[in-house]
Amino acid sequence: MQRRRIRAIVANGLVALLTAVTLIPLVWMVTVSFMPRGASSHFPPPFWPERWSGENYYELLVRREIDGAWFDYRVLPALGNSLLVAVIATVLGLLLTVPAGYAFAKLRFTGRERLLKLLIAGLVVPGQVAMLPLFLLFRELGLVDSFAGVILPGLAGIFAILFVRQSALAIPDEMLDAARLDGASEARIFRSIVLPLLAPITVTLALFLFLGSWNDFLWPLIILTDQSKYTLPVAVGAIVREHAADGELMMAASVVTTLPVLLIFLPLQRFYISGLLGGSVKG
Repeated sequence: MQRRRIRAIVANGLVALLTAVTLIPLVWMVTVSFMPRGASSHFPPPFWPERWSGENYYELLVRREIDGAWFDYRVLPALGNSLLVAVIATVLGLLLTVPAGYAFAKLRFTGRERLLKLLIAGLVVPGQVAMLPLFLLFRELGLVDSFAGVILPGLAGIFAILFVRQSALAIPDEMLDAARLDGASEARIFRSIVLPLLAPITVTLALFLFLGSWNDFLWPLIILTDQSKYTLPVAVGAIVREHAADGELMMAASVVTTLPVLLIFLPLQRFYISGLLGGSVKG
């Protein structure tokens, strides 16, 4: 009994330590963003601001007049662009990958196994390899410098299809066969039986797709040329190039980038965990 209690204390202590290691950099990011300009450049860097200041957020988010000219980092328009792109990419991605994953798991069609092997082989190909031919293709299609050009390449992700397939394998075939015997169409089976069973997986996949689109930097940087269409990572990257030494301003930009993701993730974390556990077990 005593050994069990000691093990529990040690395990809880390790969990608390790992949690602190994970959270301390995030907390420091927030505190530095409220420091006056140059306050974090001392060594060792301070963890807590001596004087709280919102000047970094004001400079980052508010359009202001400097020497008779209006100056704006265009962070808020970039935030709106990122939200628009991420929401559309998530919705369209779910509409394509969830039915595809279910089809690979439960439907019989010619060439299914070969296509599945090709998908698995495609996982080992780095996405950067396809960026140049994809850019040339999109240039011919007139999709350069458009939100459609940003969204289209990630709609039918291989990982998303395989993730849904692995979860759909756990659905009993007897349940689907019984619905077919009752005269239900495949569309009705998918809508009334499969989707409710895959709800946690769908929410988890939606988070994956949203985060992938929200955090994507390289492809939007390549495909977008108009600053008014920049997504948030690209806009922040442009600010970093100009103000790399302004750590407080960069931390404020990081907070603005991270906050919407946290606001979405925290209410859905229960579905996220259950979806990960469900997707890791084959029935």
